[in-house]
This record gives sequence, structure tokens and C-alpha cells, in this order.
Amino acid sequence: MYTLYSMQRSGNSYKVRLGLARLGIPYRRVEIDILQGESRTPEFIAMNPSGQVPLLEVAPNRHLAESNAILWYVAGGTTLAPEGRIERAEAMQWMFFEQHSLEPNIGAAYFWLCLIKGGRDLQGHAIEGWMENGYRALGVMEMHLSKHDYFVDKRFTIADIALYAYTHLAHQCDFDLGRYPAVRAWLERIAREPGYVPMDFEPHMAAAE
Repeated sequence: MYTLYSMQRSGNSYKVRLGLARLGIPYRRVEIDILQGESRTPEFIAMNPSGQVPLLEVAPNRHLAESNAILWYVAGGTTLAPEGRIERAEAMQWMFFEQHSLEPNIGAAYFWLCLIKGGRDLQGHAIEGWMENGYRALGVMEMHLSKHDYFVDKRFTIADIALYAYTHLAHQCDFDLGRYPAVRAWLERIAREPGYVPMDFEPHMAAAE
């Protein structure tokens, strides 16, 4: 059984939990609170030198970091991972987009405005940039979703999971999704997918230690 080192309120960790839930894969979850420095202990750094979650133990003393890499690993050979050459490349394209355009802006806004006490004052100089670039990313997604139900191969894939995690939190950190009807419809569509679990879901089979 996999062991997942995860933080409940982390969007990147949620990606992996959502993927595992969608696939019906049981796992052992270990809650790591990065706000309390639990990912910077010598024991955790020995497993993941970058000191970040999520982290998946795929075999004894064999660990895989980076949320999107973990998604590719757990979804390999399933319908969540496109197999065609162009479809795989398109999924990677959107997952790179998520990490370069969405997560650094909407993800950063969520972290500082929703998780860090006083974060709005601490990062007041950065908020305008996050909002501008976050809205730009949402605009790219809106353009695509106005013509497609999903991001790749006309079906739900790990590309959708990767993009969903922080997009579904955007309204919590001052982003107005009112101007993005296709994005809103896509969010609702993802929430109706079989095996869907919300971010705060804690299944018995994945009970934290």
C-alpha cells in the first residue's frame, strides 16, 4: 500500500488524494503540516530534500515527489492517463501550464490569503501581480473550455485533476469567477465525476496517523 505524506489544506496534495480516490486506490496517509515546519525535519528531508508535500512512498524507501509526477505514476495504464502520443503531450502541456501559470498565482494567493494569518499584510506588494496573472490563466482556461468539456482527449484525465485543485479554490482568495462561465461549468462537471472527494474529505482507509 502506498504511503502519502500530505497536507489537508494543500492544493498540490489534494491533487494526489483526488486522483487516488478517483482510481479507488487505498493508501496510508500521513498528515504533514508545513506551516509548523513538519516538512523541514531531518527525517522528512531525508525522504524529500526539497522539503515539500505531497510525497508518495511507492516502495520501501522509494519516494516520489512533485504532485503532477505522482499523478502520472498512479494513473499510468488507466483511463486518467492519455496513451496517444499527442494526447499525452497535450496533458503534459496543461500540467506544465498549471505549474507555471496557475499555481504560482492562484495557489500563492490561496496560501497567503487563506492559510497564513496576516498574510494579506505580509504580501500586500505581491497580491496585484497574483491577481493579474491569475486572471490571465483563468482566461486561457475559459477560452479552451468554451469549446471543450475537458482539457484533453474529450474526457476526464489527470490534466483536469491538476488544474482543478487550485481553480476550485480561486473564489476563496478574491478571484471573481463570475466572468468565466465555462470554467464554472467545468468545476461543476468535475465535482460530479465518479469517485470525486472534496478537499476536506478524510476517508477511513486513508486515516492519518
